Amino acid sequence: MQRFFDFSLSLAGLVLGFPVLLSLYIIGLFDTGFPIFKQERVGRDRYPFTLVKFRTMAVDTSSVASHLANSSSITKFGHFLRRTKLDELPQLWNVIKGDMSLVGPRPCLFNQEELIVERERRGVLKARPGITGLAQVNNIDMSTPVLLAETDAKMLATLTLGAYFKYIAMTVLGKGAGDRIKG
Repeated sequence: MQRFFDFSLSLAGLVLGFPVLLSLYIIGLFDTGFPIFKQERVGRDRYPFTLVKFRTMAVDTSSVASHLANSSSITKFGHFLRRTKLDELPQLWNVIKGDMSLVGPRPCLFNQEELIVERERRGVLKARPGITGLAQVNNIDMSTPVLLAETDAKMLATLTLGAYFKYIAMTVLGKGAGDRIKG
């Protein structure tokens, strides 16, 4: 049932949100020259997939987890995208393709070994990664791998259709601050 809602809501989001996506893309062209950011992430069962987002950092920024990146790497437009979570919109394509769900554990990088180990121990990697979830709406990010893995496991064990829509609604309404960035 979740996959049906993932696909339907993501398709509707891409179709209805097309003018917003196009506008953000064009502004991103002026901001960095390359508005789409692609990065290999850890998917279900550790299967790699390419995550797509709007670029929020300078093009030459090294590929590290957000909490390890320097805030000076974030562009002015990038700050806006992160604050409003609009940088996540292109991930609706990942959801349509089946790489991700709207609700699930945020996909990490393959070099985040401690988080991968903690998630594997708790069975979190058996789930499709998501755009949002319990950790995200409670401001728990990848800088605390054990807590994040515990929260992801708790969410997956208690995920109902009602909770699925609750996490989506909380995210759309601005709950959660996103990943921390070094100062």
